Amino acid sequence: MSEPSVESVLRALALLRELNRQRVSSVKHLHAATGLPKATIVRLLKTLCDAQYVTNDRRQGGYQVTSNVKALSCGYHGDPLVVEAARPWAIEFTRQHRWPIAMATFEKDAVFVRLSTIPDSPVSPFHGTINLRLDLLTRALGRAYLAFCPERERALLLDALGVQDEERRTGLAMLARIRNAGFALRDPAVEPRSSNTIAVPVMRGRDVLATIGMTYYNSAYSVPQAVSTFVPLLQALAQRIGESAAALEAQDPAAGAQAHSDPQNAARILP
Repeated sequence: MSEPSVESVLRALALLRELNRQRVSSVKHLHAATGLPKATIVRLLKTLCDAQYVTNDRRQGGYQVTSNVKALSCGYHGDPLVVEAARPWAIEFTRQHRWPIAMATFEKDAVFVRLSTIPDSPVSPFHGTINLRLDLLTRALGRAYLAFCPERERALLLDALGVQDEERRTGLAMLARIRNAGFALRDPAVEPRSSNTIAVPVMRGRDVLATIGMTYYNSAYSVPQAVSTFVPLLQALAQRIGESAAALEAQDPAAGAQAHSDPQNAARILP
């Protein structure tokens, strides 16, 4: 007979999940989002503040997580090697160009965000996207995977997604345009419409290791401006990540370790 769950722990975790989705949260918002009684929320917040996972910033009008929450995930080691290789390059890209970079890897029938430089970007349209599931046919990171993966894999994925007849012909034409252009954009009908994403693949031979994308506000650039400015930079970024991943995979301590641990090396090579 299994032991019952500890309700207070489950409530604290629910509260932390919601706090992590917002820059600043009020008790009123947390009550609406979690359904927990306000008195319970206040007690849990005091406990989390005492443990230094949360702080009450009265200047911003609410509660927010502290950097200590990073320690809660430091024991997780499930990221693909390409994510490890990409991290310093992505951080340096955002440092230079301000906009956030996301990296997604394929799983089953979608891509999932495994790396994000949102915390390093002063102009990010989003607060957090890690582990976000993205559709293969409508999201830029998904389209980049589907367009550049091997033809047989693409056909199998379209079958698995149930894409048939005219929808399939339209989809294949769209994916061919992406391959010819060398990059993918988000479907304009996908929310939020105030921003857009440009995505390119990280390749190893004919296989797609991952996709990387940069998200920006539509008010900052027209699509042609964003494409002409950032597609070459993203393609260079993808190439460097692929090279670093190959070096790490080959356990080349000189090339692999330096690309992984020295962001200033990225600064010297990125355009």
